Amino acid sequence: MFLRSNIVLSTAVVIVFLAVPFLGQADTEKKADAKPSPSPTPALALNSKDGTKVFTAEQIADSAIFIYGFGGGRTLLDQIRKTTTERGKSVRTNADGKVENISYTRYILRGPSLAKDKIRLDQEFPNARYSLVKNEDELFGVVNNTKFVPSDEAAKRFEDSIFHGIEALLRFKEDESKIELSGREKIMGVDLYVIDVTDKKDRKTRFYVSVKSLRIMQLDYEFGGVKYKRKFYNHNYAQGTLVPFRSTLTANGKVIEETEIGTVTFGQKVEEDLFKSAN
Repeated sequence: MFLRSNIVLSTAVVIVFLAVPFLGQADTEKKADAKPSPSPTPALALNSKDGTKVFTAEQIADSAIFIYGFGGGRTLLDQIRKTTTERGKSVRTNADGKVENISYTRYILRGPSLAKDKIRLDQEFPNARYSLVKNEDELFGVVNNTKFVPSDEAAKRFEDSIFHGIEALLRFKEDESKIELSGREKIMGVDLYVIDVTDKKDRKTRFYVSVKSLRIMQLDYEFGGVKYKRKFYNHNYAQGTLVPFRSTLTANGKVIEETEIGTVTFGQKVEEDLFKSAN
């Protein structure tokens, strides 16, 4: 399932930095038949103080997309990830302090933008089983083929996993999100680009992208006075696209969720009926 080695990835990183001024042009040409793309990424600017090259937020994001698509960028991600079936396990701490062990399956039908994706999350708890479904703009729960309105906490957690996830950066152009470079930081000895992405509904996510590997190492967002941080680990290639197989989510510094992906497959048939309810 996993493709390529770290040696190949390192080579790709070198290539992308050499090619970064031309990534925007390459994507524009590949997608010309599908729909118009934004203008090519501008040439690198020069730092007025020391004459070194300065990367823009868009160039860094496009380079990360290049890496996550193993050189194919948006075109390859769109082709391979038309559908997703992901299975794994989560350990979750709820607002009341209760710890839950969950087995899950996530199904995705990729749309033209993140907002238009169809996503179903089947969750199996020790004493219960239900699904959360996002059918484009509609969000609802399903239990025993019966539609219900999920709790605010469950709905928010589900939406946050979508709109404050890695895809918010990888698909910033499709989502017409605003993107800004907020400088660089070093965390635990790792040099990181800091990029802020704000979507059309003013949901802001701050991404930390490794300067060396261009992998997304963590992201931050805030809601209701609570500061959330999601960290990503165990990046491996699955069907030619990069996937972090482990993640942790903290709220005000306290771990509230740990997730481990067991298997992930792309391109297999996913039935439309999964995103509907019987009632």
